[in-house]
This record gives sequence, structure tokens and C-alpha cells, in this order.
Amino acid sequence: MNHDQLPGNMKLPAPCIVDAGIVVNKQDMQRLLSDLSRVRYSYTQDGEPLVESEEGYVLEVFADPQRSTLVANHTLYLNVHSFDYLELKRSGEGQPCFDLAQENRQLRLIPLSNPLQEQATRSLNAAALEAVVAEVLSASWDVRIDDEENFSL
Repeated sequence: MNHDQLPGNMKLPAPCIVDAGIVVNKQDMQRLLSDLSRVRYSYTQDGEPLVESEEGYVLEVFADPQRSTLVANHTLYLNVHSFDYLELKRSGEGQPCFDLAQENRQLRLIPLSNPLQEQATRSLNAAALEAVVAEVLSASWDVRIDDEENFSL
């Protein structure tokens, strides 16, 4: 048996999770959550709902063992260190669902926005912004040319 074939030296491939599964790596959790913007959220403790079906906006996703996850005034500041794992699944209505769990608590996030649609909107916004900037620069150059002509008379 070759040294590389010994059971103690076997390297497992990184996990591949597609739409369903449990994520424990904090960096992976952060990457998944950072794509969220508008969400519907609920919060349960010991299986009892404390907050049911509220709408909110994810403003920040971070990894800091010294800071809290905060949910207030329809805004969410999510710290992946506040949770043991993230479970990806589908809700009863078939929507993607992110369950953040720690011990007897669970924060469920259901995206209300679609990253594909948001990316198209961002592209349109970028194109519109470029057109406005080009128009402003063109107008600015026209004003300078007009001013130079008036001063040279």
C-alpha cells in the first residue's frame, strides 16, 4: 500500500450542496447570506414561534465572535458566529429557505428578491448611470465651448 493511500492521509473533497443541505463552515454561510436583500423572517425558540412572518432587509452579513446578530425595525444584521449551522431547504410553498440554527433557536429567512432579477436591474442601472454621466459631460463641454466663444469676441 502506498503512503498516499493510507486511510489517515485520505483527503475528502469539499462538500457540494445544491439547494438542500447543511452548511457549517462560517465562510460558506456568510457567502450564502450575503446575496440576500429582502426577506421574510420568522424566529422560534424551543419550537415556539416568537416572531412570525415579518418582512425585512438584510443590511449586513459578517463573521465576528464578539458581535451580535440584530433584527430590529425590519432590518437584519446577521453574524454567522451567532449560529451553529445553516440549513438550506424549501419552504412549504416551495420557496428557497435558509434556517439559521443554534441550540434551541432558529431564525428562518425566505428570500423575497431574486438575485437573477437584481443583477439585471443592476446592469440596467449601470447603463442608465453611464448614459447620464455621458450626457452631463457632453453638456459641460458644450458650456465650455460656448463660454470660450463668448470670451473670444
